[in-house]
Amino acid sequence: MNSVIGEILPLALGVAISPIPIIAAILMLLSPRARVTSVGFLLGWLVGIVAAVTVFTLLSSVLPDEDPDASRPIRGVIQLVLGALLLLLALKQWRGRPRAGEEPKLPGWMQAIDSVSFVGAAGLGLLLSALNPKNLIMAAGAGTDIGSADLSTGSIVGVIAIFTVIAASTVLVPVVGYLIAADRLGRVLDALRDWLAKENAVIMAVLLLVIGVSMVGKGIGSF
Repeated sequence: MNSVIGEILPLALGVAISPIPIIAAILMLLSPRARVTSVGFLLGWLVGIVAAVTVFTLLSSVLPDEDPDASRPIRGVIQLVLGALLLLLALKQWRGRPRAGEEPKLPGWMQAIDSVSFVGAAGLGLLLSALNPKNLIMAAGAGTDIGSADLSTGSIVGVIAIFTVIAASTVLVPVVGYLIAADRLGRVLDALRDWLAKENAVIMAVLLLVIGVSMVGKGIGSF
């Protein structure tokens, strides 16, 4: 179990360090209905992560059994494909970064966050976590590691829970922190939002590059 946790940690961090969802959560925390919308977004974010990892874990668990002492070509091919996709996403992010003096472009839907409802915020969190291409690739990588390991049902649930907590931490911490000490966090959240908006593309490019290379390395090692 410990070895599987070690394998999925970089992937969980890859989901956690996602500037756009963090910015969305911060915008909700700075909106008039902060307590309602931020909790809805957090719940949707958690459900999406759990659903994505669980689906890929189940899919991976039905792959043909392989001798643990021999090469694992099926797993290796999956990891190589996922790694290549991450590297392509890294290149896309890097090429799309704002140039010097250029204002960063954020999604248009962020302008409507002030008027979003609890259900809308939950749906947004679900979409950003479960249907985001980058997160799906991370979840597929984690599911491949979890499903292909010889773990009991209880251990699988525990590993998925650990993955979810780490992956959701960057949304969970500010939301819970705001609910506890809203008056102290307003200025900090505002500054963090501006910094993340400016450095979004660079952060994601570096992150995807590192995890993509790691995934390709694991894929090569499976042969």
